[in-house]
Amino acid sequence: MTTTTNGAGDIGGADRPVTAGPAPLAAPAVPPCSRTRAAVGRLLIRRALDRLPLQVRMGPEGTLGRGGPAMAVYDPAAFERRIAAEGLIGFGESYLAGEWDARDPVAVLTVLAGHVTALVPAPLQRLRGLWAARRPAADHNTPDGSRTNVRRHYDLSNELFAQFLDPTMTYSSAVFSALPAGPDQLAAAQHRKIDMLLDLAAVGPGTRLLEIGTGWGELAIRAARRGARVVTLTLSREQRELALVRVAAAGLTDLVEVRLCDYREAEGSYDAIVSVEMIEAVGAEYWPEYFATLDRLLAPGGRVALQAITMPHERMLATRDTYTWIHKYIFPGGMLPSVRVVEETARRHTGLRVIRCEGYGAHYAQTLRLWRERFAERADRVAALGFDETFRRMWTFYLAYCEAGFASGYLDVHQFLLTSRTGAAEGAGSR
Repeated sequence: MTTTTNGAGDIGGADRPVTAGPAPLAAPAVPPCSRTRAAVGRLLIRRALDRLPLQVRMGPEGTLGRGGPAMAVYDPAAFERRIAAEGLIGFGESYLAGEWDARDPVAVLTVLAGHVTALVPAPLQRLRGLWAARRPAADHNTPDGSRTNVRRHYDLSNELFAQFLDPTMTYSSAVFSALPAGPDQLAAAQHRKIDMLLDLAAVGPGTRLLEIGTGWGELAIRAARRGARVVTLTLSREQRELALVRVAAAGLTDLVEVRLCDYREAEGSYDAIVSVEMIEAVGAEYWPEYFATLDRLLAPGGRVALQAITMPHERMLATRDTYTWIHKYIFPGGMLPSVRVVEETARRHTGLRVIRCEGYGAHYAQTLRLWRERFAERADRVAALGFDETFRRMWTFYLAYCEAGFASGYLDVHQFLLTSRTGAAEGAGSR
């Protein structure tokens, strides 16, 4: 595919072929479920919903809940059967199928995220391993598996992402000067985030910088404008293609090299390493290798700046083997670490130490809100790219689902500074 730009991050070109969307995404069929499981599921679902601060209209059967954000279930039998069979995967698939809806899905999902540990009775939570779906072996983040997983999401279409991202084409949490924020503030907030990471890594003239996870190249461009020499790695062919165009448009091809390369295959020695929301795609079993790679590639006295989506440690342990709706439809192979995991993995497997850690979860909720609103505003453009109604409902649910996670505090996002053990004293007490 040939890609041109009309200014910073704007994808287009009147004579350029538009990337075709995926094949039509059929609404998922209602899964099989035994009569006993369906009956028990119906009882548990209705009891859980009736105790939540929601207004849940169950078709013509009446309303459940204690008042709050409203959701309407148009097909209670299918809704309950899906959840009984597949848990929260079924809940998300029911939305894709149009069996329930809400005027404010984020508000509904925020309530559910805030009460997630109480939705399933404690005895069933202890038996999670017996009823929760397991991750497919094909999703594991081997070198080949990682390429497949990345391409399933990031190679959908650069034009798709351009419909809801700001002109910087930055697909990670921004950091705003104040909250709440408006859409005209997003690009500046993304630059603020990037500058915070580059400052954390002490990137300046002559810095040899490695970026793991290119995105569409904005961080690499901004680092090169500081005078750094940048090597940036990606597994997405679509992202690499557009990043190369954007780097060339910025006149920085002599300072930025964009490689199609797995982090495990990287070579060289770098004064600074930056990686933004890429560790989530590594997989828990590969976290030691990921941090060992950072340690191997970092020059003496160097600094590593990471931005990572995190979840509470105990919740991470409870769900680390669970196959979720997000895995099935959005990020195959994904796994969120906790702050504790980042610190302990670095300490146990490398000479690196976390010396700073700052959280910005409320800023991610705002970032996702702005993306979701823009995605809704441009639904017709997304459709024109070939993405059908089921796909658009899927991505609406995905963006709302994530926004609710940050709004409820179930998820957070942190920036970490790591240095070698000998350099850790410099940042002692700054956390």
